[in-house]
Amino acid sequence: MSGLVPYLHFDGTAREALTFYQSVFGGELELFTYGEFSRTDGPKDAIAHGGLSGLVTLFASDAAPSEESVAMAGIEFSLLGTASAEELNAWFEALADGGEIVDALQQRPWGDYDGIVRDRYGIRWLIGYQG
Repeated sequence: MSGLVPYLHFDGTAREALTFYQSVFGGELELFTYGEFSRTDGPKDAIAHGGLSGLVTLFASDAAPSEESVAMAGIEFSLLGTASAEELNAWFEALADGGEIVDALQQRPWGDYDGIVRDRYGIRWLIGYQG
């Protein structure tokens, strides 16, 4: 695998978050627990590594006690033209469920469509496509 892939460290919600992202974006999901990796720095059922692969690829884990969990400030994930307009609209709506629409998905003066949503895990997404 090459390229930039976000790796998020959640505060005990990695399984829930990655399962949610799979329901939004589709793709293949793999989850491995601390117990499966013989890690002793967290609960055995916590996620030591999880990966979603498909149109959207993400890695995530549950932060160990000595690690910080994800906090978004001054950053968002951009999914511009990643899928069809219909699919991107559906992703925007699904990510907004339990989250917050920061800037509605709408046509811009230059003709393209985009919007920003903060999902239920605090992750900001810029979603858009050409008009």
